[in-house]
Amino acid sequence: MLNKSQADWLHIDIMDGRFVPNISFGFPVMEAIKSYAQKPLDVHLMIVEPELYIERFRAAGAENLTVHIEGCHHLHRVVQQIHATGAKAGVAINPHTSVSLLEDVIADVDLVLLMSVNPGFGGQKFIENTYRKIEAMKNLIISRNSKALIEIDGGVNQENAPLLLDRGADVLVAGSFVFSSPDPLQTIAALKSSGQ
Repeated sequence: MLNKSQADWLHIDIMDGRFVPNISFGFPVMEAIKSYAQKPLDVHLMIVEPELYIERFRAAGAENLTVHIEGCHHLHRVVQQIHATGAKAGVAINPHTSVSLLEDVIADVDLVLLMSVNPGFGGQKFIENTYRKIEAMKNLIISRNSKALIEIDGGVNQENAPLLLDRGADVLVAGSFVFSSPDPLQTIAALKSSGQ
């Protein structure tokens, strides 16, 4: 179904039960998804010490690898490690984290994922402060001559999608909103048309 949808990427949440209080799946499931997926895998690592697993997730099919600033002691090194595998490098920040912490790495990343809910569980309510963070992130990207995309993850729906895109978001992640709808393909199509 997703291969037939208008979605550009498949967003895969990897959770370790340590960085977030939930566990999702690991390499065997990633490899199985990759064997069926006809779209790029956008892999969001909600894990501690992601540097230990970058090469394995890339080998399992990740085309974009996003790590959390809060989970990396040496963020610039991890970004370089991701790029060395040939994947695009993303950095995610939690709702409480200031975008200013990305000043020294923004020119080196391909995308910034702004969490618009607290990471770890689907179906949460969108955090309204995200609109302000998008604007701050866009200003930082422009000021540092970065090419980074802004990705929003959490609570995205038909009502806030146009507002998010209008503020400067480039990529929207929608899970619960899509998969709880009676017609996921139509829901994806409606979200895609929000930016037009």
